[in-house]
Amino acid sequence: MTIPYWMSRTQLLLGDEKVTTLMNRNVLVVGLGGVGGICAEMIARAGIGKMTIIDNDVVDLSNCNRQIPALHSTAGKSKAEVMAERLKDINPDLDLTVKAIFFENDLPAAIIQEGKFDYAVDCIDTLGPKVNFIKTCIDNQVPIVSSLGAGGKVDPSQVQVVDISKTYQCTLAKYVRKRLHEVGIREGFKVVFSPEEIDAERVIVSEKAFPKKSLIGTISYMPAIFGCTVASVVIRELLSLAENAKITE
Repeated sequence: MTIPYWMSRTQLLLGDEKVTTLMNRNVLVVGLGGVGGICAEMIARAGIGKMTIIDNDVVDLSNCNRQIPALHSTAGKSKAEVMAERLKDINPDLDLTVKAIFFENDLPAAIIQEGKFDYAVDCIDTLGPKVNFIKTCIDNQVPIVSSLGAGGKVDPSQVQVVDISKTYQCTLAKYVRKRLHEVGIREGFKVVFSPEEIDAERVIVSEKAFPKKSLIGTISYMPAIFGCTVASVVIRELLSLAENAKITE
């Protein structure tokens, strides 16, 4: 497999074998907001050869403070379609599947079972679909990393990668753990989270937050830091899995 020139700096860092490994991997990213958009981009820029991206939302101008697909010129457009155009401009050879759909009910199982993914990324910010997706990946033995709450936080030094069982002082993590405990899942997958305390005055209940119940203040860099950290988990884990497979051959 020929490594394209645009990947020459990654090739210099990782070497031919690892770059080729990434070029032969298939990753699913669900949720293309502040965390998921930058995460999908970093995964594509790392050289992943095949991706599926999923998001049913459209760009709102309130997204412009933090989301990769959000520009004044893209307001009202599908986040999935905007990101697809951007990812293909980064890597024209990317085998990309785009689904502008809401990820709920039995849909995750159908997509997971059909997709043959090497890794899955959860950047969903609605609790029910998030937990359903995580459980579906675990049930189907697809490695997954999940992003927890980036909103309301400003300190990047507190961002951590841990097993879900090790999270604390994060409201979203609390509710995800509770729902997973109800179906017998207590550990076994990595998450990106921050225990930084949130100022309750920066959270408001609003119908505009539907299907969530509240809006929370955000700053430009924190979702991006979460997204880049999630992408790093995917890339490092894929390389580690490949190395382990080679050792056991």
